[in-house]
Amino acid sequence: MLDVRLFVLGLAGFFWGGLTTPLAIHLARRYGIMDIPDARKIHTVQMPRGGGLGLWTGYLLLALCLADHLPSLRLIATGATVIFLCGYLDDMCSLSPFLRLGLHFIAASLTVLPLGLPPVTAAVMLIWVAGMTSAYNLIDGVNGLCLSLFIAASVVLCHLKVPGATAVGACMGAMALGVLCWNFPAAQTFLGDGGSTLLGYLFASHFVTSALPILQMKLHSSSPVRLHELILLLLLFGGVPVLDTMVAFSRRILKGKSPFYPDKGHLHHLLMSLTGSPLWSVSVLLVLQALTLAGGVAVYTRLLAR
Repeated sequence: MLDVRLFVLGLAGFFWGGLTTPLAIHLARRYGIMDIPDARKIHTVQMPRGGGLGLWTGYLLLALCLADHLPSLRLIATGATVIFLCGYLDDMCSLSPFLRLGLHFIAASLTVLPLGLPPVTAAVMLIWVAGMTSAYNLIDGVNGLCLSLFIAASVVLCHLKVPGATAVGACMGAMALGVLCWNFPAAQTFLGDGGSTLLGYLFASHFVTSALPILQMKLHSSSPVRLHELILLLLLFGGVPVLDTMVAFSRRILKGKSPFYPDKGHLHHLLMSLTGSPLWSVSVLLVLQALTLAGGVAVYTRLLAR
């Protein structure tokens, strides 16, 4: 049966994302926040960045409305603000990658530390949330890809049916769908570092604060969740962004380069070389995302039922 309140919330999120993006485009053109083509990039014309502005403001509004019911939204919204402004500033003038990474860990700590996890588990979660924040940025290389992967992840967040997570996941996914209309198939704006890192942070944070506390109860049960099982779960829910990041870092290290050295060897670059079509590239990676997320749901369900 259709949940009318959830439908209205999703519809509001869709229109917010779709209607605020033209404002983000105007601001990007007004203040010269443009993505300049180079040898590493696929696009050939200057493109306005900052398409994630509507996602950030929409999430703040959502947090304001639901904070009394979901207190964790206050800290996540604070962390999301740190992430977005850091990325948005980087879109305007390049920041040190180490400064950005440090801010990502600070934002991740706002999500993880209040949960009171055991030290080793907390460390793993900090690395995962900060890593997901960067991974979504690294995968943002083809029109519509980052947003599509995030929408799929948001659908899975709704499927977990954790109290509160369904509403937030539906609204976030709908906002991303509204922005997608301006980014795919012919992009009129890019998310920029602010938007792509924001998506990674939001999904990771809401997964941690919604699904992990349920698993945490198993830590002290007769059949506790082991560390390797938790890591497997995080890798599966990390999906294509985490897989792509791991492959890219491994490839660069084997070549004797810095893992942070940019190149055109990401999965979407390889698929674009093979197919020459953004649509096919996004479709293939979206199917792979669905498969990994489905694997994550299967492992999560099995751990709960054990």
